[in-house]
Amino acid sequence: MDWTGVFPAITTPFREDGTIDHNFLHRHGAWMLGAGCHGLIPCGSLGEGSTLSFDEKVAVMKTCIESAGDKPVIPGIAALSTADAVNLAKAAQDIGCRGLMVLPPYAYSTDWREMKAHVVAVMKATKLPCILYNNPVAYKTDFLPEQVAELADEIGNLEAVKESSTDVRRVTAILALTQRLQILVGVDDAIVEGISAGAVGWIAGLVNAFPDESVALWRLALDGKTKQATEIYRWFLPMLRLDTVPKFVQLIKLAQEMVGMGSERVRSPRLVLEGAERAEAVQVIRDGIEHRPVVAAK
Repeated sequence: MDWTGVFPAITTPFREDGTIDHNFLHRHGAWMLGAGCHGLIPCGSLGEGSTLSFDEKVAVMKTCIESAGDKPVIPGIAALSTADAVNLAKAAQDIGCRGLMVLPPYAYSTDWREMKAHVVAVMKATKLPCILYNNPVAYKTDFLPEQVAELADEIGNLEAVKESSTDVRRVTAILALTQRLQILVGVDDAIVEGISAGAVGWIAGLVNAFPDESVALWRLALDGKTKQATEIYRWFLPMLRLDTVPKFVQLIKLAQEMVGMGSERVRSPRLVLEGAERAEAVQVIRDGIEHRPVVAAK
């Protein structure tokens, strides 16, 4: 697996009755890939994976595979138990996913011994290339650089890390300990800094509404075109920061609706934004749309 590129953490669209809108999911994935994205990551945090049943996750994966064509689909693998996560990983392999993004278990914040046992079991359940998802802010479980290096030594199909600690120093710390792993930035408002530190990819959120700008920003940053990247980054940052707060799902889906590519519907316990909170977000997104830069074609 080449982990270089922009990989949307694709949102899960819902109809008014709460069921998954697979027709739109297919169209949404194809739209982002057509803008130059390099693969799709369904069933993650932004995809509201914790609210999806096992069968719903498999169905979402299948739709993304159909949408992606020759591009890889790399689903988020998380569950309440290790056994369920292992079964989901095996199902992903069986239906044709090309990799796995392995998360800590839902609900239980493990210590290192338990955390290591969980991810080792999930990653070794298939031969698919894996990316480890480190998000201590959301999951209260932190894979320290030396622990990541230990996993890299022991798990042959661990190939990358999605680093969402918000500390860009983690990128250089991991690369100092192991050169075998590729690093992808997992928080939208650290993408330029992360690439400068040695990351090669971006598992992105606002790409669900702004794929052309996301791909252009990543490419300019990777090519070292700092001036051009900074111009887009300054425009983008107020919206990219929507990816780093507890209601990031509602906010990113609202952005999709405002650009005409999705609905702000979410699955409970989440509720759509209301009142001043929504008005403030609408203003940020409206400002972004009104001052949208012209970016080069993919």
